[in-house]
Amino acid sequence: MKILIGYATTEGQTRKICRHVADHLNDGGHSVELLPLSEADDPDVARFDRAILAASVHLGHYQQALSDFVADAAPSLATLPTLFLSVSLSAAGHDAEDWRGLETITNEMTEATGWTPDRVEQVAGAYTPSRYDIIRRFAMRRIIAAKDPGQDLTADREYTDWTGLDRAVDDWIAN
Repeated sequence: MKILIGYATTEGQTRKICRHVADHLNDGGHSVELLPLSEADDPDVARFDRAILAASVHLGHYQQALSDFVADAAPSLATLPTLFLSVSLSAAGHDAEDWRGLETITNEMTEATGWTPDRVEQVAGAYTPSRYDIIRRFAMRRIIAAKDPGQDLTADREYTDWTGLDRAVDDWIAN
């Protein structure tokens, strides 16, 4: 099976997640094309059997590259089984309000682009103060201090559940 994995990333965790998924699918015998959506120049989505798109949530929105890609490719995406990986730190927690917020953000993306993925997986991202500018570092420290009080606010920390991600992708491929 030939699978497109397109992603938009800000600090790089979504790219890392997509590379992991690509390796996992390749190990399963699938052919994968990994595409940074910011570099997508009218790709021929119809040449794929399935598509995975991924983007991360920042300030309540996904990257513009996702919206731009989907706006161009929505008719072709509608003909394929699709999986959307929504990456955020909120997905690392168990707060019902955070999860409702993630669902709202995904629904807003769907309404704005006209693309409804067949399946959405909320994937926990990473806290990477080493990659943040001073303003983002300050804001993220406040969020992490409230959500994960024991966390060292100076150290990078990955919250992604790699085994859970593999299970979700395998389940999507099987259906």
